[in-house]
Amino acid sequence: MKQIKLGFLFLLASAAIFSSCSKSSSSVSSLQVRIGQPISTGKPLCGAIKGYMKADSTYTVACPISVVFGDTLEIQSGVHLNFTYRTDTPVSLAVQGVLLSLGTSTDPVWMTVPGITKTDNPTASIATDPAYQGKWVGILGDTCCPLMVIKWTHMEFAGQPYVNPPISAAQSGKVILYQNVNGTFVLEDSWIYGGTDDPLRLQGGNVHIVGNTVEKTGPNGGDVFNAKHGTVGVMAYNMFVGVATNGTKASDKGSYTGPVCQIDMYNNTYVNCGHRQVQSGRGGCLNYEQGAYGQYYNNLMVNCRFGPRVVGNPAADTTDMHYGNSFQYGDADSIVNQFYPVAYITHPQTTDIPSPDVLIPGYPGSYILGGTYSGHSQVGLNNPMFKTFTLPSTTGINITYTAGSDFHLNAGSPALSKGNTSWTPHIVVASNSTYGASESALPGKDMG
Repeated sequence: MKQIKLGFLFLLASAAIFSSCSKSSSSVSSLQVRIGQPISTGKPLCGAIKGYMKADSTYTVACPISVVFGDTLEIQSGVHLNFTYRTDTPVSLAVQGVLLSLGTSTDPVWMTVPGITKTDNPTASIATDPAYQGKWVGILGDTCCPLMVIKWTHMEFAGQPYVNPPISAAQSGKVILYQNVNGTFVLEDSWIYGGTDDPLRLQGGNVHIVGNTVEKTGPNGGDVFNAKHGTVGVMAYNMFVGVATNGTKASDKGSYTGPVCQIDMYNNTYVNCGHRQVQSGRGGCLNYEQGAYGQYYNNLMVNCRFGPRVVGNPAADTTDMHYGNSFQYGDADSIVNQFYPVAYITHPQTTDIPSPDVLIPGYPGSYILGGTYSGHSQVGLNNPMFKTFTLPSTTGINITYTAGSDFHLNAGSPALSKGNTSWTPHIVVASNSTYGASESALPGKDMG
């Protein structure tokens, strides 16, 4: 059995093996990752599992599975993990120990439900689109899960409500739940397709969320990367298309131990976001509220319902917030008139595109923070020039997927070289190609 000490990444609860989280798990010692033996593909998986799933193999999950505290599950590159759709006992992956899903750029891991066809067209009905139905529960980390690393992994059709909670403090509708304030969570270069609420709920931990693509999440609500009290880290270089509410959110809500929620959000791209949220004034791209703080720069927002949202009640920690260099594009008055969301306290920045003196008539003299304005002169201007995504949009906000589009920037884009690289993000996860951050993810000079 291979053991790897990871004290440089974080500290873990007791080295002994427990079948469930307990108070013993709060004592401090360095983590040992136990990789264990290969898992057989000979029969469907049920119950507790540990060891490693062999590269390029296919596994069927027939009932809820779990990784108990002290054990490790490593999913090697090219594994196809097929979750069986069940309504009597919905299938989940509960994690109290260590989870490592280690795909590669050329051989990613797939977690999906076989036999489901994607309906990637602008006229697909939300009521019948399988992306919004929830066909398996998702990955639910317990409060003692010390390490969850997901790299180059496709996760599809999750968010099904559970019948019996598979872990303590379980939450339904999440593709991924992580909730160890002393643990480490890494999500890199992965894809989330579909969901019924927040695809990722963070109730604490040191986090590194970089380079992911998220499509079609939430039929009528749910923030994509939703960080609560005790969560610290970065959300950068992510791509969000057609999500129900915000792509990235930080809120210090919660009664957990640990630090105030501090998340830096930068070089993200948000396209057609926020339009399925049924609550008024909620979401569109990024959000800070209720005592949370951080830095946000170099984000690119296209046809989102609202621009960057800094909330005044319950108020974000605006004293410790720093932001600017936001690039926004809108095809309608209803969008450009919310680049600075009405009734919120996002301060216009001279580094934004369009600049506030161009967007807001009479700025700054007649502008009241959070007040209404007419940005009509900027409708359709500052096209970021994506390679194969046409703007102005011919289908409105109905594109909720990446298929058929290339969101890289063409030469000559006004979003090139407009970013701010003179600040330092709060990166809290150590660099490690397997067990930590694969790269430093410093701010980039281009928007998005």
